[in-house]
Formats: sequence, structure tokens, C-alpha cells
Amino acid sequence: MSTDSTTGTVVAQGADVPALGLGTARMTGEDCRRAVETALALGYRHVDTARLYDNEEAVGRALTESEIDREDVFVVTKVHPDDAAPDDVRASAQGSLDRLALQTVDLFLLHGPSDDVPLADTIGAMNALQRDGLVDHIGISNFGVEGLDAAREYSETPIVTNQVKYHPYHRPDDLLAYCIDHEILLTAYSPLAEGAVAGDERLAAIGEPHGKSATQVALRWLLQQPSVAAIPKAASRAHIEANADVFDFELSPDEMRAVFEVGGELSERLAAQLELDR
Repeated sequence: MSTDSTTGTVVAQGADVPALGLGTARMTGEDCRRAVETALALGYRHVDTARLYDNEEAVGRALTESEIDREDVFVVTKVHPDDAAPDDVRASAQGSLDRLALQTVDLFLLHGPSDDVPLADTIGAMNALQRDGLVDHIGISNFGVEGLDAAREYSETPIVTNQVKYHPYHRPDDLLAYCIDHEILLTAYSPLAEGAVAGDERLAAIGEPHGKSATQVALRWLLQQPSVAAIPKAASRAHIEANADVFDFELSPDEMRAVFEVGGELSERLAAQLELDR
């Protein structure tokens, strides 16, 4: 897996994924439409939504009204675990496409493990959507290493990503190590710890020589990791713009390690994978 630090694109399992996306959880209606429209105008080319968020229509309106060509935007949506049965997977995907006003989505995720439907059945239904041209790539969300490994085994096609909570205070180290080993994208949601990183003096001190904020340091730390994309949620133009202003500086290995150590000790194995070992 490789990341282009200039364009911010991660190549994972045959998918070219913009490393920085706009998360839209907890945004609905006009607020969501305006946020997506603003993000696209400012250069974002990765938008994340889900049936659960009740905002696919708003995202779809923004995509339709934008001057950006559809093929230039990487659109992600998700099927809820309650709809994990094969017929429900298809109905959910078609409903999402209708609300988004799209013919296909770039990436379709299972939003979490189901307690009732075997994962093999759900993944099989998602593969069928790929064969029928409704989705380009598939992945999962909120799974651990064991679940990701099982999804890879059951799928006829690559599992492009596992979307999980990841920020300086919450590190899924084992999952990240697995993703690096197998060239799978880890997509970090809540990458700013729901705003908590903004007040972190340790991150602010790291950013000061670069002229960057604690928030920008946290995002840059994620995006410098070889198997990571981030989808911060932001509603205001100022926050959307600031979150995107992270491609003109680079954290040193010592600075990267310092951010890791905000959340606890960095294992020797992961340090070696990230080339931060001393």
C-alpha cells in the first residue's frame, strides 16, 4: 500500500481512495448539504455517509448540484447490521443509491457485525452487488482483527477497508498492524476525538514550529501512516478548510512517535512497521 503525500491518495486493494474525506455522521438536511457542497468546493473528493445517518438525500443533492464531476468524487455509504440478510443488503443498497441519486457507489460497507446473520452471507450479497455494478468496492466497519480476517476469507473480492474509531487517545494498534501487513485501508472515523484534540497542549506544541494547530497535527499524524485515511466531520467552512490544510507539512519520526505516545506506549512491532523504530 502506498500514499501519495502530494495528492493525499491511498492506493488500497485496487481502489484509489482520497486519504482525507468528509465525515457526515450527525449532520442532516441543509446543514449536511451545505457542508458537503463546501467541502467539494474546497477540494475534498471523498464523502462518507450511511443509511443510519439519515442524510443520504442531502449528500446526493450536494453531489448533484456540485460542479465537480461525479467520477472525481469517492462516495462511501453503508448497510446497517439490521439489514445484513442478503435480500435486505440489496434493498438497502438500492435505497441508498436512490437517495444519493447515483447509479453506483465507490465503496459499500457493512456498518458493523450482525448478531443474527452469518458474515459469509452478508459478504456474499455484497459481492453480488459488485457483480451487478451497483457498488465498485466493498468493506466493513467496526470490526476487530478476527472479523476483518473472516471477511477477507469469505469475500470473492478484496476488502478495501475497515472503518473504525481512531484518534490519538484511541488506538487500535493490533488492527492497524494487521492492515499494514495485508495492505488494507484503515479509515479513521472520529479522528479528532469529537473535538477533544483541539485543546491538547501536547499536540499544539508539536504543531507550533509548523504553524499548525493541534487538530491539524492529529490529522497529519493519521495521514502519514501508510494504511490510514481519515474522515473528520465538520460543518463550518472554517473547520472544513482547516482540516484540509494538512498536506503542506510533515511530522518528523520523533514528532510522529510523540503523538503516538499521547495515547500510550508504542509497541516495537508497530514502530518498526511505521519506520519509527530507533
